[in-house]
Amino acid sequence: MFKLNLKIALRNLWKNKGYTLINILGLSIGMASCILIFIFINYQMSYDKGYKNGNRIYRVVSEWKYADGNDFYSQGVPRPLAPAVRNDFSQYLEKVSAIQGSGGIIKINDANGKERLKTAEDVLYIEPDFFDIFDFKWLAGNAQALKDPNTTVLSKKMANRFFGNWQNAVGKSFNYQNDINYKVVGVIDDVPENSSNPLTIVLSYKNYKSKDLANWGSVASSSECFVLLKKGFDISSLDAPMSKFLAKYYTEKAPGKESHVFQPLNQIHYDERFGNFAGSIMPMKELYGLMVIGAFLMLTACINFINLATAQSVSRSKEIGVRKVMGSMRKQLIAQFLTETFAISVLALLIACVLTEAALPSMQNLFGAKISFSILQNPVILVFMLVLTVVVACLSGFYPALVMSGFSPALAIKNKIKANTGGLGLRKVLVVVQFTITVVLIIGTLVIIKQMQYLRERPIGFNPSAIAMVDVPSDSISTQRYDVLKQRIMQMPGVKSVSFCSAAPSSLNNNGTSFSYNGSKDADFDLNTKMADENYFKTFGLEMVAGRTLSKSDTIKEFVVNETLLKKLNVLNPNDAIGKIMRVSHNFSGPIVGVVKDFNNNTLRDAISPIAIMSHKKTYTAIAVKMDSKSIMQTMKDIEKTWNSVYPEYVYGSSFLDDVINNYYQSEKIMGILFKVFAGVIIFISFIGLFGLISFVATQRTKEVAIRKVLGASTFELVKMLNGSFLLMVFIANLVAWPLAYLFVSKWLNGFAYRVDLSIWPFVLAMCISMFITLITVSIRSYKAARANTIDALKYE
Repeated sequence: MFKLNLKIALRNLWKNKGYTLINILGLSIGMASCILIFIFINYQMSYDKGYKNGNRIYRVVSEWKYADGNDFYSQGVPRPLAPAVRNDFSQYLEKVSAIQGSGGIIKINDANGKERLKTAEDVLYIEPDFFDIFDFKWLAGNAQALKDPNTTVLSKKMANRFFGNWQNAVGKSFNYQNDINYKVVGVIDDVPENSSNPLTIVLSYKNYKSKDLANWGSVASSSECFVLLKKGFDISSLDAPMSKFLAKYYTEKAPGKESHVFQPLNQIHYDERFGNFAGSIMPMKELYGLMVIGAFLMLTACINFINLATAQSVSRSKEIGVRKVMGSMRKQLIAQFLTETFAISVLALLIACVLTEAALPSMQNLFGAKISFSILQNPVILVFMLVLTVVVACLSGFYPALVMSGFSPALAIKNKIKANTGGLGLRKVLVVVQFTITVVLIIGTLVIIKQMQYLRERPIGFNPSAIAMVDVPSDSISTQRYDVLKQRIMQMPGVKSVSFCSAAPSSLNNNGTSFSYNGSKDADFDLNTKMADENYFKTFGLEMVAGRTLSKSDTIKEFVVNETLLKKLNVLNPNDAIGKIMRVSHNFSGPIVGVVKDFNNNTLRDAISPIAIMSHKKTYTAIAVKMDSKSIMQTMKDIEKTWNSVYPEYVYGSSFLDDVINNYYQSEKIMGILFKVFAGVIIFISFIGLFGLISFVATQRTKEVAIRKVLGASTFELVKMLNGSFLLMVFIANLVAWPLAYLFVSKWLNGFAYRVDLSIWPFVLAMCISMFITLITVSIRSYKAARANTIDALKYE
């Protein structure tokens, strides 16, 4: 029976080529969009999966709660936390491991002692227990060898790169930072890209040195701690011990209320409050948003199918009447129509696969992820496509099949099926739903575009254009050459100003610390510190509102603070702060010599922090070079050449500050592109849906239109009559969409400390766009119906 139904279905589809083509086109585009979204979501949901003890692995993270509500979160922990947790939580935790991120120059010599490879790489200092927490696959050696200093473990890829073949790597050595020679004691299999811990070069934690190894008041995002919970314990059982732990190691004088939380491994990739070493965070709200968009796309495609199917129902009424007279049961007719829908869905799926493969490279570039469409590597994609096909076939075909199979055979054979057969009201509701989705996406797209334009154009308190941030080594020997490097760069014709610093004014590398002002006790909030030399303000175009800039110094002797700091200290006049003594981190004190105008030290999602700028040569990590915009390329070449001559033993690295700042809003750019693309897709599908419904109405009202023409109605009046109901439906869709869109865009904008005011114009413009599309689409078909020959419509009457 199925074979016969399929044969008949294919004949009917071939007979109605135009109807079939439109349906397949709408469904294939919708299905391709859904498949692309599913592939990406499936990839993102696979992060940090597959570990044997994954449900017992947690990362310790830090939180600060402040009275003003500006809470702060960090993936980092104080460096002495890991041994303290190991000691105080021994009855609850099976394993504890510290992990410290860093980076530097790696050199490898050949057998003759000649330098064969020099490269700048990220490294991780890790304790051996880390490999008991995570069950990485070992190709050679074992983690216990990391107990000894001057030892390293490499990934397979890195071992092949360093030594030609990973099987020959064990026993070999390399030099790190022109200081220590590390011996390779093990090789692990390459860690998948969908991991929050990209292990490539692992160094023994015993080699890690820092002045803050015993300092509970210093937290860096590069210092993490992982724990393995013992079997039989729930993570909530650690709440009470953690309270005692905080009371033991932290004093009440500390700014804010610092605490530590055990973050489950399966949440690291999705919690935007914290970061990770992989640098990849995908908030769950964005994944949910993509799921909703995918569902909307498929829903609009199915609505389009339903409208087109019902539009064709009257033309097939005689066929249905004959089948019923010949003895066909209703369930047989439903099976026949569902078979046709299934055939269309399968054809749409095949085309969708081609579209998906064609669009995949663009999607990979957009998300920066190497996602694959291979169903052999990921069978779940095949399962999804099969389920999608079945759902689409049933959702699209069941209602039209139910309507058409219910036709009265007598009325069907006499061609007496009326215009309201099958529930014209429901089809109108479907159009309203379809355009409600379209309008919501149009409004969302317009608001995202406006917000991104605002972020690009809003002043951030300094000028980031034509500034190159060039990395510099910070060891004691390299710092002695800073003056030579600075003088040589300053002499270049395309250079305007040069400054050594720890970070640009706006940077994700922000360091917070405790402080006191004018001899009082520690403030109840943290201070954001920036290390820079005396040229920092000129190089970045920072504006002073009181006092002067920093004088030349290699150590911390004085401070320049921002307006926000004074506001939080209730200092109303900036000049009153000049000369006041400030103490930072209980180690450095000096007078405030200047007040700088507020600048955004982070992204525009966040409010401006209280900031103090000071000079400290040992902490500089970059040299900022302000260049003439007309000669940037040549100047950059000259800078690199000069840098390599000063630091021949290191590897040059640089970036443009404006590019770095633009990358802060990568997720917003992605959402903007997605909204543009999918809004366009849904508008196109809605166009087809409207065309289908007006075709249905025009077909049903052919004789009415002919009679009106005979009685003197003009073409314009007929087009106006046919358009009226559709414009009303789209107007109602706008009324429904506006509050939904307002809730969505308001919540999205709340994620920014600085945002555009939500005005009425995106809503009005979305209405105009939707009404215009409706007017054009419906008018094309209405005009054709109004211009039809009246004799053809009335001659059988």
